[in-house]
Amino acid sequence: MLQEETEQKIKEREAALAERVPPLNMSGLSLKELQDLCRDLHQKIDVVDDERYDIGLKVTKNDKEIENMNLKIIEIQSKFKKPTLKRVKISAEAMLSVLLGSKHKESIDFKANLKTVKKEEEKKEEVTDWRKNVESMSGMEGRKKLFDTSK
Repeated sequence: MLQEETEQKIKEREAALAERVPPLNMSGLSLKELQDLCRDLHQKIDVVDDERYDIGLKVTKNDKEIENMNLKIIEIQSKFKKPTLKRVKISAEAMLSVLLGSKHKESIDFKANLKTVKKEEEKKEEVTDWRKNVESMSGMEGRKKLFDTSK
């Protein structure tokens, strides 16, 4: 299907070019006729170039207008600042009554179905006298204990 579409586009392009640009027959033309043909082609090129230039100017003008309007939009948006939302503490029952209106009659305890988690107490290191530790580590025997315990 894609190949058919590309072939169809190529055929349409060729047909449009054949319609707009007739085949150029230069055989058997004299020097004056060739010069007239060249002048005619140059005039057509000038007309097309003028149109292209005018369209380019319109495009740049429209781009500038779009940019100016975008700046105005940004300026207007900056004038109207959104208010900072405040956090409102509301109970679950009050929220249900606001959402459901008069349909909400019974109270629901949401915390009843939650699992309880027991916290494990942190193991506390025994507080010992630091002087005993220094005495046991002093000297060569203490250094030897440090190396033995690191294995």
